[in-house]
Amino acid sequence: MDNYIPPFEITNSILGKISSIMKNIGKLGNYKDLNKMPILRRNNRIKSIHSSLAIEANSLSLEQVKDVIDGKLVIGPQKEIQEVKNAYNAYANMKEFNPYSIKD
Repeated sequence: MDNYIPPFEITNSILGKISSIMKNIGKLGNYKDLNKMPILRRNNRIKSIHSSLAIEANSLSLEQVKDVIDGKLVIGPQKEIQEVKNAYNAYANMKEFNPYSIKD
């Protein structure tokens, strides 16, 4: 194998193309490390909170729920606004709860 001769000739043009390809592969490799859908997850959480609270007779609209979570001033029953805050905090802390723990 010491005398192997490849069936092609390495030129500056080929090296340039290889370099460009490797650069683009490096860029693509970084995407898997990114959190690609935080907005989608946040919107789904807001819709989930709104739907769950609506079942429990909370009258706040989806936009009002979003505004409460964003810390904006919302006109509505204080009890219902607090329900939104509590639900959002419960979702945020869900990973800390042990479903097999009686205490939790």
